Amino acid sequence: MHHNSLRALLLGTCLALSGCGVTYHSPTVQSQAAGLDVSVVEITASSVKQANSAPYVPLSLPDAFHAIAGGTGLRGAGAVPDMPEGPTGSREQIATRLPAPVTPQRYEIGVGDVLLLVTKSGASTIEELGGLLTAQTQRQGFTVRDNGMIALPDIGQVKMAGKTLEAAEDAVFQALVAKNIDPAFSLEIAEFNSRHVAIGGKVGRAGLVPLTLKPLRLGDALAQAGGVVASDTGATAIRLYRDGTLYQMPASALRSDARVRDLTLLPGDAIYVDETYDLDRALAFYETQIAAIGLKRSARLHALSELRAEMSVQRDTLEERRTNFTSRRELDAEPRDYVYLTGEVARQGRVALPYGRQASLADVLYDEGGFDTRTGDPAQIYVIRPGTDADDTKVTAWHLDATNVINITLATRMQMRPNDIVFIEEQPITKWSRAFEQAFPILINKSVNGDSGVP
Repeated sequence: MHHNSLRALLLGTCLALSGCGVTYHSPTVQSQAAGLDVSVVEITASSVKQANSAPYVPLSLPDAFHAIAGGTGLRGAGAVPDMPEGPTGSREQIATRLPAPVTPQRYEIGVGDVLLLVTKSGASTIEELGGLLTAQTQRQGFTVRDNGMIALPDIGQVKMAGKTLEAAEDAVFQALVAKNIDPAFSLEIAEFNSRHVAIGGKVGRAGLVPLTLKPLRLGDALAQAGGVVASDTGATAIRLYRDGTLYQMPASALRSDARVRDLTLLPGDAIYVDETYDLDRALAFYETQIAAIGLKRSARLHALSELRAEMSVQRDTLEERRTNFTSRRELDAEPRDYVYLTGEVARQGRVALPYGRQASLADVLYDEGGFDTRTGDPAQIYVIRPGTDADDTKVTAWHLDATNVINITLATRMQMRPNDIVFIEEQPITKWSRAFEQAFPILINKSVNGDSGVP
């Protein structure tokens, strides 16, 4: 009885729809439409490669969104080199600006260095230099104090700071002779603590690299710091801050340019390896090193003050350019690439493709809320792609059957193109439900008015 009633209801619905001139048209994908030749292609692991082969370069954000505020020219103490800008920044755009070549100076002993006196085997002065030898056999050195002196037992203080190793040996020799002690000794520098180069940023081990008797080269200093660990050395800058001036060079030049690799470093140099052209972090690094190097170097502080002012001006300029672009985009005055959503999607409309990267079918579909499986048919998901030529009548409908959820992985690989149309058909039951909703008021009206013929 129930089935007979249902059949009668459906039959009555159809008769009412046809009798009153009301029909329900459900959108679908057809092979021929409006003179266009539609080709339906299943989205598979192999066909998705064909779909993605259609040429497309995503729109890029303006250079203002890639540039970072950085100094372009300082007055007074030094100059900051121009920074590469824009999304096309590459190793060729990081200009190499090196300091003038310097002649390596002989190492001068400084405050904090540890000196070690070594007596010769079989020396006749063992008893006389007992205190000195005890310190040696215990491997205890003599640290250069703040006044530049070291204190030798039974001898007194000897000035060491500012002397080369040979000059320091001569000073110790003179002190021993003055005490009538046979000067059978040699002098070594056990620890180099007074002169160093600071290294930070994208290196394996940021910290201080000491200067020793051998001149320190840039390549050796970076190697001691664990090497450059940036992912793309061609887009990475090495910055050298020296005496109020900031120099730079691409990290890739360490291999290709001997001038960079063999650059002689000086006491107080600060090196920062920068992968993002961001001077803010480098600025904080240099400020810390300047405080450690000494507050008396007013030229460096003045240079950093100029750098902050220059960065502030550039930051305001970049912010204004970004704000203007955002306003134009909100007013729809900026060109955009769009994908259109229709059918049983959560929200029908157009979706702007992102800047600077590809978007997949899954990105577009699920970023807009996906679809309701109660009304949308997961077996009938289409990406309708028109031909690229205005006169091209061919349309490809890429079909995805998502009844097997595994196939959604193909949606994450299916790249979208401008003017693609994402369409999801109705469930069969949805078609009947909507047809009934359209016919039900007519049936009620007919039952109330009888056979008056009122449609």
